[in-house]
Amino acid sequence: MRPRTAPAPRLATVAVALLGLLLSLLSLGTPAHAAATGLRIENGRLLEASGNDFVMRGVNHAHTWYPGETQSLADIKALGANTVRVVLSDGHRWTKNSAQDVAGVIAQCKANRLICVLEVHDTTGYGEEAAAGTLDHAADYWIGLKEVLAGQEDYVVINIGNEPWGNTNPAGWTDPTIAAVKKLRNAGFTHTIMVDAPNWGQDWQGVMRANARSVYDADSTGNLIFSIHMYSVYDTAQEITDYLNAFVNAKLPILIGEFGGPADQYGDPDEDTMMAVAQQLKLGWLAWSWSGNTDPVLDLAIDFDRSRLSSWGERVFHGANGIAATSKEATVYSPGGADTTPPTAPGAPSASGVTSSSVNLKWAASTDATGVTGYDVVRVNGGTETAVTSTTTTTATLTGLSPATSYTFAVYARDAAGNRSPRSATVTVTTSSGGSTSTCGVGYRVTSSWPGGFQGEIVLRNTGTSAINGWTLRWTFPDSQRITNLWGGTATQSGSEVSVTSAPYTANIPAAGSVTLGFTAGRAATNPSPTAFTLNGTACSVS
Repeated sequence: MRPRTAPAPRLATVAVALLGLLLSLLSLGTPAHAAATGLRIENGRLLEASGNDFVMRGVNHAHTWYPGETQSLADIKALGANTVRVVLSDGHRWTKNSAQDVAGVIAQCKANRLICVLEVHDTTGYGEEAAAGTLDHAADYWIGLKEVLAGQEDYVVINIGNEPWGNTNPAGWTDPTIAAVKKLRNAGFTHTIMVDAPNWGQDWQGVMRANARSVYDADSTGNLIFSIHMYSVYDTAQEITDYLNAFVNAKLPILIGEFGGPADQYGDPDEDTMMAVAQQLKLGWLAWSWSGNTDPVLDLAIDFDRSRLSSWGERVFHGANGIAATSKEATVYSPGGADTTPPTAPGAPSASGVTSSSVNLKWAASTDATGVTGYDVVRVNGGTETAVTSTTTTTATLTGLSPATSYTFAVYARDAAGNRSPRSATVTVTTSSGGSTSTCGVGYRVTSSWPGGFQGEIVLRNTGTSAINGWTLRWTFPDSQRITNLWGGTATQSGSEVSVTSAPYTANIPAAGSVTLGFTAGRAATNPSPTAFTLNGTACSVS
């Protein structure tokens, strides 16, 4: 109410004021979100501050349960990833990660030129999992880390809480998600915020899909991205394509924040379609997970050893649409713009230790402004090349070669930005005679064991001179071992006899190439190894 002693405005003054207000509204149009800094969402896409479109290609790492595995981030980067999603705890269910610890994680991400997605895992399955914490509690944890996170908007994405709702009343997910986002914005956070779906992250009842627009519009900055977790619910190409396209068509940002490939007790995820469609739509993905899983079938690296990738790890890092083929480093790590300069060509490889089935190669290192992260060895045959192996060192031992056969090899270098060097000069070697006449070789080993069970690995080598396209591997266990899960192929077992047919991504084995299978199995007190294998009916050498 205006005081009686105040002078009444004249009509002209009111008209001018109203006209000014009208012009202001016309110039503004639809109210805009507040400007974000660092990584940001624009028109449904995740961009860097530079405006560069950033597509996450990386993996998840269970830091909160394995805080001593500090080498993991460097190893993940060395294999070509541009992002790592780091598991943290807010103290509700597991030991709280301190501000000092989180600051150390961020520093390691930056030192290894990785974008860092930080997530609170305690919220997993809320409403169905009695031990789970709330999104509100997780938001308070992030606010307690504000001093650590401030200024890191170019490098850090805040994933408020992992899979923050189970299968019980998933519709309850929407309001707490909006409240948690607003709580962080009201506290002054401008980072990109990531929100996971209900139904243990898989949104099989479509709650996030139906309510994504209202959640997104509730964010005052518009700097929010949705994360779908794809496991056995997504076992057909149609399901995967429909879900991702629903967000893309609505210009709502989305990525696959977790996904698995190996079959489990609930089904067999279609990881090939996930990776292919994500590449087609230029959407990010983060595979689960580096190592240390209760069920080792999902370990990308065995015992945190980057030189011992499982078949799942080989698929993620080196398979079609995988990290090596599609990952591009964030331009924030390349002052002045994206690094488009490839490394220099490696030195010509030299050969030593030539046998009937193997050779050792060594070459001079490449140089690169941002650092060489790996080398790819190829076999050269006329105008064609076949990938043989990848390594982070300047040496490689090639096995599974055929006796009395001439081979020509060369090397490429890769840098942290994903650039590939010119090819090195070639070296030609001829293996000695007297080796096995079989056209396949099998390496079998037990990688870990426990009472009543074990995990095994089979390296299947093509020692012939032509590619193998589609295969069936057979063997007989000498005791009572029984396969419970296998990745890299499809296994059937009758008594002690096992038959494995190739998966789409392991079906082709080039000459001098190999594929790796992994499996878990039950066992009795003893666990003797099989001694004979056949591939497409032909006996293989065993090593």
